[in-house]
Amino acid sequence: MSRLRLGQIDYLNCIPVYHALEEGLLPRGARLVKGPPTTLNRLFLNNQLDITPMSSIEYARNADKCIILPGLSISADGRVESVLLFSKVPVTELEGRKVCLTESSATGAALLKVLFDHYYHVDVEFETVFPDLKSMMDTADGALLIGDNAMQARQFVKEHNVPYHVTDLGETWKQFTGAKMVYALWVVRREYARLNADAVDFLSKTLLKSKEIGLGRLSAVVAKARQRSGLPLPVLENYFQTIQYEFNEEYRRALLTFYDYAYKSGLIDERVRLRVWGEADG
Repeated sequence: MSRLRLGQIDYLNCIPVYHALEEGLLPRGARLVKGPPTTLNRLFLNNQLDITPMSSIEYARNADKCIILPGLSISADGRVESVLLFSKVPVTELEGRKVCLTESSATGAALLKVLFDHYYHVDVEFETVFPDLKSMMDTADGALLIGDNAMQARQFVKEHNVPYHVTDLGETWKQFTGAKMVYALWVVRREYARLNADAVDFLSKTLLKSKEIGLGRLSAVVAKARQRSGLPLPVLENYFQTIQYEFNEEYRRALLTFYDYAYKSGLIDERVRLRVWGEADG
């Protein structure tokens, strides 16, 4: 049997889950493949990954092809700090203007569209481009960035007093719905799981243990994040207190709320059932 292929989002938000695997504190049992969310989504759907964190909106679009691993997500309760809309005017004044979306994002882009449709009630022109704040804002009045790109862009705007409005989409979603927001889930290919149940069980438990170790060693996680990003320590310490990694009933309800609005906005074709590994319908 070939070695299991495990995706890893190449952003700071995944460090707590993968720190123990990267440092050899746990047996990995898989080959790590790194990339931004949209790249991992594509590799997984092309059968080039067996288990990966997947953008939550892509799970909704491909629920028949995969099963959710239990107890893991990338989520936030309000502010998320790394899914940010930069705009030259307040969001409610973007009517009829162009907004650039980072090509790295699936869930963030869907969330922005939901908020424009149902919260802000503005109609804009979208263009998906390479994630670079300057080039995006040279051609548009708004720019959506996610992950490290968003955090570094916000730091630049702050340090150089750039007069942009910065909207945290997680905070806005919380204001709109009162719910948490689930940005990514760990999933396994349904066909792989059918043929390799023991390997899936092992890696599912390993990822949960790795998450536990990472969250218990946040000083090491922050140091690694600073080395990778160059962001100030207070920014990183705040970030890892903001991002959440659970997937209990409250998170599931929140995710289904997001899917309801995505359905209303025409971003998914049907309402979704969550199928979780180890549960009766998983």
